[in-house]
Amino acid sequence: MADSIPLNPVRKNPTKIAYYNAAKRYRYSLEDEPTNLDEMPLMMSEEGFENDESDYHTLPRARVHQRQRGLGWFIIGGWKILCGSCCECLTRTCWRKKELKARTVWLGHPEKCEEKYPKNGIKNQKYNFFTFVPGVLYQQFKFFLNLYFLVVACSQFVPALKIGYLYTYWAPLGFVLAVTMVREAVDEVRRYQRDKEMNSQLYNKLTVRGKVQVKSSDIQVGDLIIVEKNQRIPADMIFLRTSEKAGSCFIRTDQLDGETDWKLKVAVVCTQRLPALGDLFSIKAYVYAQKPQLDIHSFEGNFTREDSDPQIHESLSIENTLWASTVVASGTVIGVVIYSGKETRSVLNTSSPKNKVGLLDLELNRLTKALFLAQVVLAVVMVALQGFVGPWFRNLFRFIVLFSYIIPISLRVNLDMGKSSYGWMIMKDENIPGTVVRTSTIPEELGRLVYLLTDKTGTLTQNEMIFKRLHLGTVSYGTDTMDEIQSHIVQSYAQPSSQTQQSNGSTSSTPSRKPQLPAAPKSAAPKIRKSVSSRIHEAVKALALCHNVTPVYESHASVNGEAESTSAEADQDFSDENRNYQASSPDEVALVRWTESVGLTLVNRDLTSLQLKTPAGQILTYYILQIFPFTSESKRMGVIVREETTGDITFYMKGADVAMASIVQYNDWLEEECGNMAREGLRTLVVAKKSLSEEQYTDFENRYNQAKLSIHDRALKVSAVVESLERELELLCLTGVEDQLQPDVRPTLELLRNAGIKIWMLTGDKLETATCIAKSSHLVSRSQDIHVFRQVSNRGEAHLELNAFRRKHDCALVISGDSLEVCLCYYEHEFVELACQCPAVVCCRCSPTQKAQIVHLLKQHTDNRTCAIGDGGNDVSMIQAADCGIGIEGKEGKQASLAADFSITQFKHIGRLLMVHGRNSYKRSAALGQFVMHRGMIISTMQAVFSSVFYFASVPLYQGFLMVGYSTIYTMFPVFSLVLDQDVKPEMALLYPELYKDLTKGRSLSFKTFLIWVLISIYQGGILMYGALLLFESEFVHVVAISFTALILTELLMVALNIRTWHWLMVLAEFLSLGCYVASLAFLNEYFDLAFITTPAFLWKVSAMTVISCLPLYIIKYLKRKFSPPSYSKLSS
Repeated sequence: MADSIPLNPVRKNPTKIAYYNAAKRYRYSLEDEPTNLDEMPLMMSEEGFENDESDYHTLPRARVHQRQRGLGWFIIGGWKILCGSCCECLTRTCWRKKELKARTVWLGHPEKCEEKYPKNGIKNQKYNFFTFVPGVLYQQFKFFLNLYFLVVACSQFVPALKIGYLYTYWAPLGFVLAVTMVREAVDEVRRYQRDKEMNSQLYNKLTVRGKVQVKSSDIQVGDLIIVEKNQRIPADMIFLRTSEKAGSCFIRTDQLDGETDWKLKVAVVCTQRLPALGDLFSIKAYVYAQKPQLDIHSFEGNFTREDSDPQIHESLSIENTLWASTVVASGTVIGVVIYSGKETRSVLNTSSPKNKVGLLDLELNRLTKALFLAQVVLAVVMVALQGFVGPWFRNLFRFIVLFSYIIPISLRVNLDMGKSSYGWMIMKDENIPGTVVRTSTIPEELGRLVYLLTDKTGTLTQNEMIFKRLHLGTVSYGTDTMDEIQSHIVQSYAQPSSQTQQSNGSTSSTPSRKPQLPAAPKSAAPKIRKSVSSRIHEAVKALALCHNVTPVYESHASVNGEAESTSAEADQDFSDENRNYQASSPDEVALVRWTESVGLTLVNRDLTSLQLKTPAGQILTYYILQIFPFTSESKRMGVIVREETTGDITFYMKGADVAMASIVQYNDWLEEECGNMAREGLRTLVVAKKSLSEEQYTDFENRYNQAKLSIHDRALKVSAVVESLERELELLCLTGVEDQLQPDVRPTLELLRNAGIKIWMLTGDKLETATCIAKSSHLVSRSQDIHVFRQVSNRGEAHLELNAFRRKHDCALVISGDSLEVCLCYYEHEFVELACQCPAVVCCRCSPTQKAQIVHLLKQHTDNRTCAIGDGGNDVSMIQAADCGIGIEGKEGKQASLAADFSITQFKHIGRLLMVHGRNSYKRSAALGQFVMHRGMIISTMQAVFSSVFYFASVPLYQGFLMVGYSTIYTMFPVFSLVLDQDVKPEMALLYPELYKDLTKGRSLSFKTFLIWVLISIYQGGILMYGALLLFESEFVHVVAISFTALILTELLMVALNIRTWHWLMVLAEFLSLGCYVASLAFLNEYFDLAFITTPAFLWKVSAMTVISCLPLYIIKYLKRKFSPPSYSKLSS
């Protein structure tokens, strides 16, 4: 990677970066912003501090320079910045944003709220009834092109400046505005209907008089809302009560953070213990909640009950919250609303939709400015040649209006109609069924992309885990040998006596480190090599016990909001048909489903025990003594269980190989097998166990409880006690689980990489999972190194880690959201520059806001076009921030696909969407735009020649209907038929994705190609006008007839010259236009002499002029194709 990139401390720019966690930002600024840090460069290496090496850079490259502001700056674009700043200041003053505050919310008493909180309505509309017309007009006239047409059309109301008829200027402009307004109105109505549907959803609200139904939009802060199973949570709430006996429930958060894993939420203990639902109104209680924040993973608050003696205080954390846009997955829940509408976490993390403008439109806008400059220069030259006589200023403006066809208004109409037709073609493509174009203004963007930012869960993967491999050290079982495991399990549980002996043997096989225990005589016995059958039995039992999975039986779901009756538990039949597993990780569900498939089934679980059913139908009960949940720091989870029948205590643990390798007994196969499974794209888990005596467990329990009560360094003390247990564990097995990739993800990613598109994976998932998917999907190739950016929390750490990364070459980067935030805080420019050189980047643990922030950074630092693709509500901000947003309709709902510019049904469709439709849209629009400009420039050249010959008179060459007909019925169909042209067949574009690289360079529409068209227009316009002037005999009307007919024929031949692949509609358009012109000659006696145009002289003169204007261009095209063919023509030949 470029060693030349210096690392310079950059002061934070608060307006540029939105941090999603105010608390973290404050912490960083407190620790890492000493006043002299910018002046004192950081060392490059830790050794440098001792050796006093000058191994650092002091070049102030990344600093924000203060530009000198003069007249040049103002003319170039400073006026825009100044106007923007004034408007922003005015908006801030008039429409001051309400400050978000912490609040006290009384249960069931919205009227007690001290402040007025926002309504709970969802609003995705861009305009309202009053702002629609001004808003649409502003969006249209902010483009130079449209503003120019408006000024020219308005000038025709001044008699001195009037040239021709009013309708020749106002009709096309009115048509463009009408089409735009209708299109925007249809989009707005659709958005309104979608919002209305969401806001009209009914919920049960608990009042003193009982339940009443309220609309989602009428819910207020303080309301007690009942949410049934599979119902969307309408606002941010504190979880008070559930119908589940355990006092907890599962929720699906896929629309919030993109993870389809179910999250466990716990009800407030005080309210869950109340005898009946109505008692919520008989107590006097309130919730204190912190001010609304962006961070969806944290919450701080308190629950207080005042009417008890003493007062009950409960601290509230993230596990007591139910955020809006999540879905209840089990039971019925009751919550008190604390944040509504714009203050909910989901809305705070969603950016407002913006009008996207394509790069091609911006390039054409620049070209029209150049044309306008040329038009003004031409008008000044004409007036100068007149000698600035008389009212020259009026003449100057008349010339500007006269040459206004140099920028044709039909450019806007043709391009808009072209975009609509591209959208129609995309939706009608049978190879990508179900594709929907929601934003018809940017199909060309699909052909210019350099960065593709993709979500992981549901986009690249199906989020369906399948158990693939069990490795016991000496023997490995795959999907085809699972029946062997099943027979071993059946055999183990069919012989209770042998099973007991095996378990005793297994206990003794682990030598105890405490000789004073009663098990000492056994542990001194020599180790007995266990049979394969007993090892399989132990491994399967460990997988069936060590997890956080809860089985749920659909038949016992309650709907009345009350707790289920205890009698239901007694006659529970544990039948397989209605059992469903719930867990916060799909990996764990996959493991438990697999143990069920081999004969050991988890049938029941609560907070203190779990029950397994053997193949023979016997129920085994295990008491859960301790549970150690999985954390991203420990990378492992453990459980201590006591078997009901024997009283044996066993500590089971499973986790990532990096975490488990050091705590299991010595072995020579674990590392190698983990590597083998990872190369297959499997997610690995190492499973181990340790048998504990009663004394060992009692000693541990005492120390563990003591550590949990300590006030200082609680987390450290607790982990130290647990670690004392995590020594010399007996390694049981290694498991391999596969996260099913979407169909054809690997070839699609390879196709995109070959097309020169850099792919970044942004996910809310864990680092290990993200890395595993990056490898299995071939986002990172097998030969590539992966640099995992370690956790950094301050500027010094970030600097050292960036330097370590800078020395790596051609490696993929994996970074977490927290580390990314620190890097962007201090070294934004350097980080982006280094990351952009990586072949692939994986950002894990990203919040929705961070995803959008990364898109903004790439747009800002690279000036390349970005595309974001996702399928969940958490991807909406990213999709809306990107130049081109693609949504996938998947398991996570339609939120992303509705917010996106393009909606597809499968990830593999993106290949054809970009390579074929993106290519065609861009190539066709570039050709169409330049041809329409050529059509305007050729007639303006003829006007200039005509005026210069006739003493620089500001008189139009063609008037009235001739001008309108020229840009409509005579040439419109052939020119517009260019939208059917294609340079490469779809099969060829997909076979050679390298062709896509040329498109990103923008060579199809550049100042070079534009200049070629200008020269063609000047040559043809000059030939046609001078030819007509040389050949006219007696009357001026003959000049008009000859030149106009030759002009129409030239345009039709030029369209034919530009077409690369003929379509029957193109041929029809050519002959239809020619037929329309010939037929209309009979009615144009106001402009043409009918007696003259039927003579042979007219025919030969017109033919001669047309041949002279077109033949050289045909010869040049032939020679170019012969000696310097473009890359695509080499392939097709």
